[in-house]
Amino acid sequence: MRNPYEVIGVKEGSSKEEIKRAYREQAKKYHPDQYNNNPLKDLAEEKMVELNEAYDILMNNNGSSYRSSEDYNGYSDYNSIRMDIQNGNIKNAENSLNNISSKTAEWNFLMGMVQLKKGWYDSANNYLTTACSMDPVNREYKEALNAISRRNTAYRQPYNNRNYGNNDMCDLCVKLWCADSLCECFGGDLIPC
Repeated sequence: MRNPYEVIGVKEGSSKEEIKRAYREQAKKYHPDQYNNNPLKDLAEEKMVELNEAYDILMNNNGSSYRSSEDYNGYSDYNSIRMDIQNGNIKNAENSLNNISSKTAEWNFLMGMVQLKKGWYDSANNYLTTACSMDPVNREYKEALNAISRRNTAYRQPYNNRNYGNNDMCDLCVKLWCADSLCECFGGDLIPC
């Protein structure tokens, strides 16, 4: 990753407030929602990922001096991890994430997506919740968390509360069948066949 100060557009040693202000300006400029039907949307998304990573680094580092690039080499892997997840290389994505020491919002989001692909919904929910709490303005994180929350809610509904079609018709059919069976036992026939 490039120097995070350069990515955000501030000088080394800038205060948290200066970093926040510069980040907001850059985020407004490159947020993918502004590029809905624009061919530059992919580039804007990449720029936002880079901005978010730089922001995480600087805010977690309390705005102090930039450390060497070796400290941040894990951040450059996020795009390749996203590709692995997209291509179904879940084991490779998980191994790559486990080799990154700094657990940023992006790291938690990607680990949540890995867990989701593995079918581990509770674990995925935990990682996505952490990602959202670390970066509450990230729409992608929020949408993923909302989707898994809806899935978990549906999964946890009690069996008898689920609506599997028209229960009134099922009840009517069962009651008619029972009534017909009772009538036949006593020599009558409620429903002639």
